[in-house]
Amino acid sequence: MARTVPSVTVLFLMFMTAKAFELEIIPAVKVAAQIGGKLMLICRTSGCESPVFSWRTQLDSPLGGTVSNEGSTSNLTMNPVTFENDHAYLCSAHCGSEKKEKGIKVELYSFPSDPVIMISKPLYAGEKSSIICKIPNVYPADRLVIQLQKGGELPSRKEFYDDPSDKTTETKWMWYHFTPTIEDTGKEITCMAELPIAEMEFEPKKRQTSEKLIVSFGPQNTAITVSPNATVGVGSTVVLYCMSESNPPAKILWGKRQDDKSVWHIMENHTLTIPHAQLSDSGLYICEAINAAVNKTQRTTVSISIQVPPKDTMLLAFPSDAVKEGDSVTISCTSTGNPAVHIVLKKKMGDVDQVLDSEGGNYTIDRTQMEHAGVYKCESRNELGQQFQNITLNVKVPPQNTTVLIYPSESVNEGVNVTITCTTYSNPPPEIILKKVYPYNKTILSSKNGTFTLYNVTRNDTGKYLVNVSNEAGTDIEVIEIAVIGRTVEPEYVKPVIIVLSCLSVLTIPAVAVLVYLSRKAKINGSYHVANAPGPKV
Repeated sequence: MARTVPSVTVLFLMFMTAKAFELEIIPAVKVAAQIGGKLMLICRTSGCESPVFSWRTQLDSPLGGTVSNEGSTSNLTMNPVTFENDHAYLCSAHCGSEKKEKGIKVELYSFPSDPVIMISKPLYAGEKSSIICKIPNVYPADRLVIQLQKGGELPSRKEFYDDPSDKTTETKWMWYHFTPTIEDTGKEITCMAELPIAEMEFEPKKRQTSEKLIVSFGPQNTAITVSPNATVGVGSTVVLYCMSESNPPAKILWGKRQDDKSVWHIMENHTLTIPHAQLSDSGLYICEAINAAVNKTQRTTVSISIQVPPKDTMLLAFPSDAVKEGDSVTISCTSTGNPAVHIVLKKKMGDVDQVLDSEGGNYTIDRTQMEHAGVYKCESRNELGQQFQNITLNVKVPPQNTTVLIYPSESVNEGVNVTITCTTYSNPPPEIILKKVYPYNKTILSSKNGTFTLYNVTRNDTGKYLVNVSNEAGTDIEVIEIAVIGRTVEPEYVKPVIIVLSCLSVLTIPAVAVLVYLSRKAKINGSYHVANAPGPKV
């Protein structure tokens, strides 16, 4: 016979095997929600096949979200999260006559992005600047802490506890004023923001942004290096290199100072090469470092010396190497060389060279005399060698101290030979001309040695004579007078003549006539001749 189980027992067993009706909410108790983000609250039951859900706020405010139910789950989605969602929410579930209810607190915050570093660019060394650390859309702003770190140091910190708290997101700022230095270049500036709300669970609570500092500064420590040396021999190759510290990098210009103090711009480059250096390459070279970004320039110089023995030595006389006595003349010597040449002027005096008291290679004679004529020498010297030049100075002296001598006398008898000797002092040697003043007034004789001979003078030779002494420097004229005394015919001399004539009468008449004619012509006209007498003193 089968055993019967009581109904009460069956019901008890069914109750024991069925799951109890339960309700859970996710997240539990409370949740931190990012304003502007998305939040989903999940309400889930167990032990009930067809639960009925409902959502509400404790203050019966609008939900500020959308509800979706599916089976044993109900979702309340807030997208985006706004300040309307700053509530405590209740989820209710009905399973038949049974009701379950659970609450969750939604706490709001806003810390959506990393700080923004704003720098007043560009940064100039030595000029005041500012760095701004910007924290956008933060809530609650009164809990915010901002720190600024530069190169591992914390020069600035700011808290906002004392700021009024409003139910809104805010952008907070922190200013850091400083004067950048060159050493700040490359240092890292870091803005660190923290929202330290201990009672709320969210991440991140700290955010930071870093940026390297770029400090602009003008050229400094500009320097020139020279290879192989700043002093080299002629023909060498010289390399000049200019470097400068600058940000942004400086433009390098090379120049060379001219004699008039102006600057000849050579090229734009860090390196300047001088191949086969000559004396003209010596001088002051200028490196100019230019930073247009900061409008600053720095210059440095180096003196290059190309060593050369004396060369191009010239010895000249001004205005000419041939001057008139009494004129001024300057003997000038120029020469080039490096090291600087030392110039000595000398005058040859026989076998000895007399050193002249010259200045700067110039020797001036204010009034030249004959003794200043001669050979002048220029000697140019430096440590590497010497060079010489000569010049001959010719001093032209007009005839002077002229003396005229008449031999045998200024008054002579007819038929005598008269010698006229002229001596003078001049350079170059003069030309001497003897002129009869009247009636001829024309050149009779010309002489280079100053000696004239009048042969067999007659009374027609009586009169004044001009001795004209001249050269290219001038003229001197001397006046002389010669008196020729006619012959006296005495009776005692008649007879011999008559005798002679008588003796000659035996000759043919034509022969006698010729003799008489020749005799008379000689007595009337006389004879002139330039003798080979000693020349004038010059």
